[in-house]
Amino acid sequence: MMDYRNDKRIVMSLDAGGTNLVFSAIQGNEQIIEEIILPSNADNLDKCLSNIVEGFRQVKDKINAKPVAISFAFPGPADYPNGIIGDLGNLPAFRGGVALGPMLKEKFHLPVFINNDGDLYAYGEAIAGFLPYVNNLLENSGSPKRYRNLLGLTLGTGFGAGIVNNGNLFLGDNSIAGEIWLMRDKLTPTTNVEYHASIRGVKKTYADEMHIDVKNSPEPKDIYEIALDEKKGNKEAAIKAFKNMAIVAGDAISHAITLIDGLVVIGGGLAGASELFLPFMVDEMNSKFLQPDGTQFRRLAANVYNLENRDELNKFLRGTTKEITIYGSDKKIKYDPEMRIGLGISKIGTSKAVAIGAYSFALNSLSE
Repeated sequence: MMDYRNDKRIVMSLDAGGTNLVFSAIQGNEQIIEEIILPSNADNLDKCLSNIVEGFRQVKDKINAKPVAISFAFPGPADYPNGIIGDLGNLPAFRGGVALGPMLKEKFHLPVFINNDGDLYAYGEAIAGFLPYVNNLLENSGSPKRYRNLLGLTLGTGFGAGIVNNGNLFLGDNSIAGEIWLMRDKLTPTTNVEYHASIRGVKKTYADEMHIDVKNSPEPKDIYEIALDEKKGNKEAAIKAFKNMAIVAGDAISHAITLIDGLVVIGGGLAGASELFLPFMVDEMNSKFLQPDGTQFRRLAANVYNLENRDELNKFLRGTTKEITIYGSDKKIKYDPEMRIGLGISKIGTSKAVAIGAYSFALNSLSE
């Protein structure tokens, strides 16, 4: 993967939400201007598009060199390669197909790249976040093991994902690769994984345990503090809220990582409660299948390690490295036969990972 930390090119970016549009500019993987915030006008297409154009104009006026591209995350469904946005839930003005990318290209005479935030998050983590972080630890420990594949997950309002394979962002043929939120909920099989693996899922479990309306349930931060005895409330209900989330998310991650075989990194609003849910999540991923005759075998071929736990991190880095002799020679080579997956939390933060992902995707696309 290309390293753009010292690149002087500037890319204009946008973080689009249902309430606000947040504009910025990235150079060398860093934000170089103060953010510009304009209202989304989610239910008025003319005003929304007008503010998107105005926001990028203001960014362009603030930077001291000509930008080379516009690159940003925008909600789907969408035909991302062609820059066409479909019918959105949090921006209801977008209906019937809106050619956002082509419009911006005409307005600014720049290449425009639009992607899903989960995809760009994973790409940023692969380029400048969790993937190089783990590989550096492995190198410094003397391990021959290196990783080139990554499943990036955002756990918050919803449950999103992105896939990076050997340095390349995997987008799929319909711009819908990595839609992990549509996997089945293990604990409630009639619905999707976000029933438990989301902010509303954590609140609902706590409310159910307390026999109260979910409208009266505390926010996840409060539930987290209740679980740690830092705030009054039902500790058992709080722990169960995060445990259920972890079991359901861990089951979905297990399905996904079976097809990807790489590291797993988690970001998003719920990532701050990792000390509560990561142990349960890893236990789920390390669980076993039960045959009708009573025999068991591992859920995953690889061992899963919680890289936020110091002891597990050390075991992960150590592996089972040994030296073997090359047949017909007196030379030796290092060999680590243990198949293993590391699971951890973002070290650079979700927003920065998305920004780096958008920046790198644009520069890489221009190079190609």
